[in-house]
Amino acid sequence: MTLVAGVDTSTQSCKIVIHDAATGQLRRSGRAAHPEGAEVDPAAWWQAFRQAADAAGGLADVAAIAVGGQQHGMVALDQDGQVIRPALLWNDTRSASAAEQLIAELGDGDPAAGARAWANGIGTVPVASLTVTKLRWLADHEPANAARVAAVALPHDWLTWRLAGAPGLEQLATDRSDVSGTGYWSPFEEAYRPDLLARALGRSVGDLPFLPAVLGPAQAAGRAGFDLDGVALNPAALLGPGAGDNAAAALGLGLQKGDVAVSIGTSGVVSAISAKPTADESGLVAGFADATGSYLPLACTLNGARIIEAVAGFIGVSHEEFDHLALSAPAGAGGLVMVPYLEGERTPNKPHAAGAWHGWRLANSTPAHAARAAVEGLLCLLADGLSAIERQGLEVERLFLIGGGANSAAVRQIAPTVFGREVIVPPPGEYVAEGAARQAAWVATGQLPLWPRQGTEVFSAPPAPLVRRQYDQVKELTLGAN
Repeated sequence: MTLVAGVDTSTQSCKIVIHDAATGQLRRSGRAAHPEGAEVDPAAWWQAFRQAADAAGGLADVAAIAVGGQQHGMVALDQDGQVIRPALLWNDTRSASAAEQLIAELGDGDPAAGARAWANGIGTVPVASLTVTKLRWLADHEPANAARVAAVALPHDWLTWRLAGAPGLEQLATDRSDVSGTGYWSPFEEAYRPDLLARALGRSVGDLPFLPAVLGPAQAAGRAGFDLDGVALNPAALLGPGAGDNAAAALGLGLQKGDVAVSIGTSGVVSAISAKPTADESGLVAGFADATGSYLPLACTLNGARIIEAVAGFIGVSHEEFDHLALSAPAGAGGLVMVPYLEGERTPNKPHAAGAWHGWRLANSTPAHAARAAVEGLLCLLADGLSAIERQGLEVERLFLIGGGANSAAVRQIAPTVFGREVIVPPPGEYVAEGAARQAAWVATGQLPLWPRQGTEVFSAPPAPLVRRQYDQVKELTLGAN
């Protein structure tokens, strides 16, 4: 029996799953928390990996390991491979003004022209989450640190490199799915855009930091080191190229062309499998690559399952009670609408916005209406992302609902009314880690395995167009919207 390991180094935690490469059977798993915040020392990721590996019973018997990870995070390394400053994560919005500057500059002062140029160049219009904007922020606010940057890695790149024993900057590697979220790699050219990186850092093209090699979907990134700081690894274990978290989840789900995944976790993500790259100059859809050789246009929101957590805490009920309340209220929540920009927002690009309640009347001043409005607000936010993807010419055949938010009975049952179509809910699982494990099996055996899955549910309900109509009327009426 060949065992493979998949790692999900996410915003909140490190999760490791160990599967039988042939059957997909889960053999062991482990988990450890990451520190909170939008700025984290990568050493904390390694510590969490060690703890998760111990909880999973060790990794000495696995034939291959692959890492799926949170996208966009800026890991700046000096010439000795040391981390220069804590990594800025995807949800750090301090580089919002840097994104605006980069857009205007590429358009010679015209933001619309700049957005079009960025979309046509890299498939994405910069927002605060992209690595390229964080590098501009670093150059503007910490020039001494920016001058020391000898290499730039993403979180999953750094952890894979650390698993290899941190052998030297020239051994850094990444994959096309994660690198497509940096802002300086083109899915149209399948190559880095050094001119855009130079623009961000204020350097010449001939004086740029080292960038990780971009590996193919099943190309090994090397072999594991041995007994790395207390983690016993099989020194013959192959390291997969890894993937961005959304691409890894798509691989774990086995998504195909025409499939869309709506993932509700810390953030919300609507992603689709496409045979060709996309370019949306509105900035709503990011034109990323996937982990198989295709493409993964997606719309990502800063706000996800925490919307439900916040409102459940606000009205003082458990998650189970929250679901019961939400399902007891009518569609449209009696006219009460929640615009859920609680942490600012990325899609639409409103980094300084705040959440808002609209249509509050005596008749809907109940916990049930508030719970219903929170679920509908979250789903409307994601439904707008789905509409933006459809405007890119992608036809949706199947809609999957995953992530921690999909565990909510209210979300599962209300989703079809907002999306206007049936919703497929796979059993709860660590799909990013499972996708990484599936990639590891691909690297180890040379074939992408087909792993069966039991327990999928399908939810359907009549559409409730009133919900989207109410939301559309007020979604721009928020404080700090720009």
